[in-house]
Amino acid sequence: MPILNRLEEARRLDGVSDRLQSAVSAAVRPQRLRDLLHGTWLGHPLHPVLVQLPVGAFVSAAILDLLPGTRRAATTLVGAGVAGAVPAVAAGWLDWSQMTRDRRRVGLVHAGANAVAVGLYTASLLARLRGRSGRGRALGYAGLTVAGLGAYLGGHLAYAQGGGTNQAAPDTARLPEDWTQVCSLASVPEKRTVVRLAGDVPVLLYRIDDRVSALVERCGHETGPLGEGDVVGEGWDACVVCPWHGSTFRLSDGAVVHGPAANNQPVIPVRVRDGHIEIRQP
Repeated sequence: MPILNRLEEARRLDGVSDRLQSAVSAAVRPQRLRDLLHGTWLGHPLHPVLVQLPVGAFVSAAILDLLPGTRRAATTLVGAGVAGAVPAVAAGWLDWSQMTRDRRRVGLVHAGANAVAVGLYTASLLARLRGRSGRGRALGYAGLTVAGLGAYLGGHLAYAQGGGTNQAAPDTARLPEDWTQVCSLASVPEKRTVVRLAGDVPVLLYRIDDRVSALVERCGHETGPLGEGDVVGEGWDACVVCPWHGSTFRLSDGAVVHGPAANNQPVIPVRVRDGHIEIRQP
């Protein structure tokens, strides 16, 4: 939609976005907490999981508000939704802080709409607790309407802009289907990463003795160049650290060790034949 295209290009939002990004990064410093909120331990972003509770509670409350004798149950659901929004918001803001500027512009409006929705539901909860059921229902439906707008923007951010998806996954489909030589084994130094091309796909190679691992070289988080990242650790427990946002992947199997990436880095099948390294599609 043209209006969303204009939002993606709305550079006037960057001043606010940059300040908020710095504030979020400063507020959430412990690596364990960052990994928890990013969903590194889960294998995909945590934010979409957490939003199921408030969304489900709010929608259920809206349905109950249409039925007689369900006032207490609807109030309980609105309270659960407001409480459940807190961790969802925290995870969402942290993910947002590690996105590119065009995604952060859409994400900023997405977050703003959801903040208004939670505010309306909080007011709805207070009205219900004070016995003003009609006002509580009206505020609840207003909150659901605004939350729908926020959800629409969140869908655009995820599906149209690729926010939170594994940016490296499409590269695996562009690799050769059959075993293909990429370089000689001798040209790959031990215990260091090197980048070689398989067709037009950069591949990250890591070697110890005659054993080689291969990963898609573009970081799955925001396509950062892993070939320029530092190698930390020893042996097959060694990891590569993305130079852009610090996502850390184990070189032996692509497992994500630290976020903001929440997905493993795609692993490429590799073998050594007659002194040459060969790779193919998974």
